[in-house]
Amino acid sequence: MGTNYDAYAAKMRALTLDGTDLEVVARFTDMLCHRESQVLDIGCGVGNTVNALRRMGHHAYGIDPTPQVLEVAAELFDGTWFRQLSANQLESASLRSHGLPEQYDAILLAGNVPAFIPREQLRGIFSLADQVRSSSGVLIIGTTSHTKGGSADQDELRQGTSLQLMQRFSDWHLSPYQSDSPWSVSVYAHIKQRSGFPSPDGIFVLPS
Repeated sequence: MGTNYDAYAAKMRALTLDGTDLEVVARFTDMLCHRESQVLDIGCGVGNTVNALRRMGHHAYGIDPTPQVLEVAAELFDGTWFRQLSANQLESASLRSHGLPEQYDAILLAGNVPAFIPREQLRGIFSLADQVRSSSGVLIIGTTSHTKGGSADQDELRQGTSLQLMQRFSDWHLSPYQSDSPWSVSVYAHIKQRSGFPSPDGIFVLPS
């Protein structure tokens, strides 16, 4: 039996309108990014993360292959932030043809997206992230740890790219990751290039 996307879209619409906090991924991402970062949310659903990042001052975009959820995203937020694209369509040329930036400071896969896409598509996302991330850019993946697309698959698939595992947590609140943690949030980057931003961000320097 396939996923009932109409029911899922209706559920997420109701949660959003009820004021449920669905912005934890955005807060996590915001912490890792400089101001006005370019962010791509792969499998964006109804767009809560994109909207929150936009409100925080970032240039965030969402892609999703499912028209039902994108219809809700366009109803709740600004429809120009979203594109109907699947993971297997992701390459620099398709980003350009859909009017999306070709370089990003953060790329997101949250909410078990890796479990729903074929292994080769996840490999392709690692390759794309390696190509289109900025010098300090990150790939952030939040998913169930021990299923398809989990932490072991990710660590294998990132081989052959310049991406390295920078940090792994057991939730979006920076809790330590253990081998038996049911959930993982992994941050991949080119560690040698992840040395800070050119201007202070939230840093208050005492006068000398």
